[in-house]
Amino acid sequence: MSTSRDPIMFLSGAGLPAWIWDDVRRDLGEGQQTCVASRPQSGRARLRDYAQAVIDSAPPGGYVIVAHSAGGVIGAEVARLAPERVSAFLAISAVIPQPGGSFISAMPAPNRWALSAAMRIAGTRPPDSAIRRGLTRGLNEEVANRIIADFTPESPALYRDRTAHRSWSGWRGYLRTTDDHQLPMTLQQRCAQRLDATWQNDLNTGHLPMLEDHQAVAAAITRFLTARP
Repeated sequence: MSTSRDPIMFLSGAGLPAWIWDDVRRDLGEGQQTCVASRPQSGRARLRDYAQAVIDSAPPGGYVIVAHSAGGVIGAEVARLAPERVSAFLAISAVIPQPGGSFISAMPAPNRWALSAAMRIAGTRPPDSAIRRGLTRGLNEEVANRIIADFTPESPALYRDRTAHRSWSGWRGYLRTTDDHQLPMTLQQRCAQRLDATWQNDLNTGHLPMLEDHQAVAAAITRFLTARP
């Protein structure tokens, strides 16, 4: 289905397992090489460690980044650290900070202050009820239960560390999710502007479109790659 000659590297959102991309990867077809980025195992990993884990787990040569949610922060850092390796960047309901910014700084006030305080008190794993109410909204109960069971807390530095100041000027796109209760449309639009995304599109899903409508996500990835100059 995909027209990309470069492998596609998927970056999951914070706490989310690699299997969330299984259906999308299958829909893209056997002719499209895909992989899911590794994450550092240490609870004290820095943002640069997250980015380096992506670079180390990538196939040789260039690759396309498809980043979801907090994976956008990691992807942005990868694109700045290894710009010659990243041939295109598609953000899916992803947080994109300004160069030199962080996940938390990308949030509007007062959300950023509330998020920072909540992490200091409760850590980076939301309560099951919050995951069910927000992150897994729109999914059936079986999939929601699986997400909750497999959710892994991230290092606080993923949210607090600032990205490098260097910018990246490759082919960029942003796929918005219009029924998203985790990342409102106004924030997604702001992130698309920060990414300077030339290609933009919408999906009528919640925050996990790869599980709610995997065929639409695969089709959007293909459209993004086909539109690349």
